[in-house]
Amino acid sequence: KDGEKRYIVSPNGLKVGQIIMSGTADVAPEVGNCMPLSAIPLGTTIHNIEMQPGRGAQIARSAGSFAVLANREGRYAILKMPSGETRKVLVVCRATIGVVSNTEHNLEMHGKAGRRRWLGRRPRNRGVAMNPVDHPMGGGEGKASGGHPRSRNGLYSKGLKTRAPKKQSNKLILERRKK
Repeated sequence: KDGEKRYIVSPNGLKVGQIIMSGTADVAPEVGNCMPLSAIPLGTTIHNIEMQPGRGAQIARSAGSFAVLANREGRYAILKMPSGETRKVLVVCRATIGVVSNTEHNLEMHGKAGRRRWLGRRPRNRGVAMNPVDHPMGGGEGKASGGHPRSRNGLYSKGLKTRAPKKQSNKLILERRKK
């Protein structure tokens, strides 16, 4: 009602003309309302979640995604993420209540490679189908196996952990995502 128009990530179940509120006090925990994690009831599905206060939403923004507010411990709220990871986030961080709309987006068929190109996706070519100059798994006579899976620059591509072991946010992750 402040007269400004803003874009938001649309939650599922939002109606045309429905009033949505953003604030701390006097905001009901209804679909589309944005509030700090400290004001949201436990067990609520939330999306558009900040990782650091004032930085803007970074978690659960894609179509059909959501996280669940599982618990609160002092300064931190514990979230069950869309990936299956369990993570701590400060309770002063803000989130929107509900699930992101367009849940069936992942079922959309593109039909042909050209439509994927219109959407900005580049072709994916197998390393085994390339020449040795282009990829470590390229070359060989006929349908050669390619040996051990490698990336284009020769590093192992399967099962190698790529996350930095001394990353600051490691202490905020309680349970890693399931593969």
